[in-house]
Amino acid sequence: MLPAATHDPSRRRLRAGIVGGGRGAFIGSVHRLAAELDGQALVVAGAMSSDPANARASAAAWFLERSYDSYEEMARSEAADANGIDFVIVATPNHLHFPVARAFLTEDIHVVCDKPLAASLADGEELAHLVSGGTALFALTHNYTGYPLVREARELVRAGRLGEIRKVTVEYAQDWLMEPLEARGNKQAAWRTDPHRAGPGGSVGDIGTHAANLLEFVTGRRIESVCADLTAFVAGRRLDDDASMLIRLEGGAKGTLVCSQIACGEENQLSLRVYGSKAGLEWRQQEPNTLILKPAGKPWELLRTGHAYLGAAARAASRTPPGHPEGYLEAFANLYRSFIADVRRVAQGQAPARDYPGIEEGLRGLRFVTQAVASSRAGSVWMRI
Repeated sequence: MLPAATHDPSRRRLRAGIVGGGRGAFIGSVHRLAAELDGQALVVAGAMSSDPANARASAAAWFLERSYDSYEEMARSEAADANGIDFVIVATPNHLHFPVARAFLTEDIHVVCDKPLAASLADGEELAHLVSGGTALFALTHNYTGYPLVREARELVRAGRLGEIRKVTVEYAQDWLMEPLEARGNKQAAWRTDPHRAGPGGSVGDIGTHAANLLEFVTGRRIESVCADLTAFVAGRRLDDDASMLIRLEGGAKGTLVCSQIACGEENQLSLRVYGSKAGLEWRQQEPNTLILKPAGKPWELLRTGHAYLGAAARAASRTPPGHPEGYLEAFANLYRSFIADVRRVAQGQAPARDYPGIEEGLRGLRFVTQAVASSRAGSVWMRI
């Protein structure tokens, strides 16, 4: 018989499982690296593909202890095993987020889900009902909230350094869908441009939700309404690959949100500018270790990751001394570190801290996509979120 400590999540490394993320996928490996980066968890089981042969081959490539042919079997078996997984990672295309998360939540297994929460608002609301009525934790990986200087930006706004927030501009530009890759066998392009698997939004669902979440995270203000113009520039594409929006925020601030996957020459150009009555700030994801503070009537200040002059939230999210680049994986890992700490807290009967995006942020994202699509279809009219 195993020692009691082996069964106590607060006294051992956590056991994680993954659904999706098999060979040919991108995000599955990112999740695994992030979950394991701090040595607090290990991915031990998976249902990594809907194709059983690929699922087994993918699990073997990762040296997983257990491989399953279906996520349903995995949820039942792991829940019944005293040494089963503590949480599951959902790294599937969008349309499977809902049924996979539901299967594990029903078995009282904690869930970390890639964004978006689901492919439809109705499915997202059902997941929210399950989470609120159960005891399992739920995290949504809007990973850009894990960057140290994004957290510094949020603290500057909270402390009143910017004054009254008046104007916001957020942009996420890529060029990887400039060509009809979905018609050329590219798996990532195929499901992201398929409304049955991606949901009603293309670029607005894939990267526009990240832009909206980043804006709301930093400013602390929700987007109240949107006026959107969505376009599919590539002939035959069924979902938008470009979107331009006007937005109105709580408290009277206004702004723009632009997302595009046909912006020639761009890689992952996510940028945020916030302007208040006392100062402005600017952050760019491709240069994530620098935050620009623009005080009124004074020289700009360049704030850098890792320095003692940053606030507590930014310092806690920094992992290396100043000058050593930190980025995408570390930001992902910061969310996992907070989530894993919560799993340990609830195992000891404590309240979770929830210092990571969850169900509420997921619902916000789904409402944003739903209303942006509705606005564009109605001729770019204002729609409340």
